[in-house]
Parts: sequence; C-alpha cells; structure tokens
Amino acid sequence: MPPSLQVGPYTVIALADGAGPFFSPRAEAFPDATTEQWTAADRFDPGALDADGRWWLQFRAFAIRSDQGVTLVDAGIGPADGPAASWAPVPGALPASLAAAGIEPSDVDTVVLTHLHTDHVGWAVVGGDQAQPFFPRAEYVLQQAELDAIEEVNPQLRSSVIDPLRKTDQLRLLDGDTPLRSGERVIATPGHTPGHQSVLVGAGRELVAVTGDLLVHAIQLLHPELAYAHEMDPGQATAARERVLGNRTADTLYLATPHLTEPFIAR
Repeated sequence: MPPSLQVGPYTVIALADGAGPFFSPRAEAFPDATTEQWTAADRFDPGALDADGRWWLQFRAFAIRSDQGVTLVDAGIGPADGPAASWAPVPGALPASLAAAGIEPSDVDTVVLTHLHTDHVGWAVVGGDQAQPFFPRAEYVLQQAELDAIEEVNPQLRSSVIDPLRKTDQLRLLDGDTPLRSGERVIATPGHTPGHQSVLVGAGRELVAVTGDLLVHAIQLLHPELAYAHEMDPGQATAARERVLGNRTADTLYLATPHLTEPFIAR
C-alpha cells in the first residue's frame, strides 16, 4: 500500500510515478540561494541531493479517497511516449501505484491538474493518435487562467491533452478558488504558471495542502521568498507560497508535495 495520511474521513494517498535528476543544476534553478540556505535545505531533505551533487526529484501524484469518491491531484510523467519523455524518467509507475492503492482508473471521478507542465499531465490522456482520457469517468479540472496561457506555458498540450478532453466533454474550467466537494477545495496559487492551483483537504483542525509545484524543493519551504528560475511570475509565486504556508485555519497543516523526498510534511 502506498504511503497515506488520514484526515477525518479523507485518505490522502501518495502515488509514486518515478524519480530522477533535474535537467539543470539546482544552483541555476535557485540563483539567489546562499550556501547556508542550501546546507539547511540538505539537512531537511537529504534525499534531494544524489551522490553526484545533482538535484534528485521524486515524481508523484496524490489521490484523495472518501465515501464521496476519488480525487486525483495531477497525472504524473506518463508513459514512454508521453509529453515528459524528453526529460523525465518515463515510463511512469502511476498506474501500478493506483492499483497498489486499490484504485482503478474508472474509480477516479475528479482529476485536478495543478498546471500544464508535462510531468503533471502525463497520464491524463494516452494513446497517441487514438488519444483517450486515461480516467474514463473523471472530470478534469483546470484553471481558465492556465488554459488562457497555454501558448506560453506549453503549447503542445493543446492538441495532446486539452482537445481530447474537450472531445469527450471531460474538461471543467475554474475561475479561482472553488469547492470540489465537502472538505475538498481548489485554491488558486498562481506564479509558477498563471493558472497554477493547489488542493486543500480539511477535517476538524487538520488540513492537507496538495501543493503541485508551489513547492519543488525544501529550500522553498525554509525560505518561501526565494525565486525559482522556472516560475513565470516569481512575485506571485512567493505570495502564493506564503498564503498556503501561513494558513491559520488549522492547528496542523500537512503539505503533500510531488517532488520532495518525503510525500508528507507536517508544517
């Protein structure tokens, strides 16, 4: 069974899809980070640095399961011929991780795409020329602002992901913060991309934030103000990180991140 976190009636399940090095040195990704900041980040998450000094990434999605249904947050790196194949460790293991959690693709009724980067949409649509949504019964949720910016974010995904989802009438566009169902809601966390979104799951005084690429490295958790070279609007991204990390509506905030070594962090 994959790692999971229980919050009230919700089980948040970490679904591994792969692991591998980032495509450029981490010092280029965080050009303003100091030696002291890297040292602290490496103490916090030593697994993010491999023996050759490379930034080592986990690639994972998250399922939220309750008696209301199954929500999947992000769709991983995808198969060997998926859009992330040029840089990510494909084929991904998300289908096997779902099976290990007892989840069939047809069990998933909601897929939240945090943003349109290739390592987060890989299993959304499969089949190449015979493209079909991998989750046949799911509504795929995306911010309108992300779709509006697709030519800037990732133009290839219009034909490979967006058009097939529209063809099967499975795409739902949101405008900002939106409830998904009782205890689950999407919040707009723009900056990494214009329509980046995260998912909050709450019960009682506990809250889980499934962050997408709001947090890609522990250095951003320790120093949320640090700019990341692949953020389209660093100022917006910093404000979004501080909004989530500064949440005071819960006694305990858990972060569920796709790229840090450990899938769950108590804030």
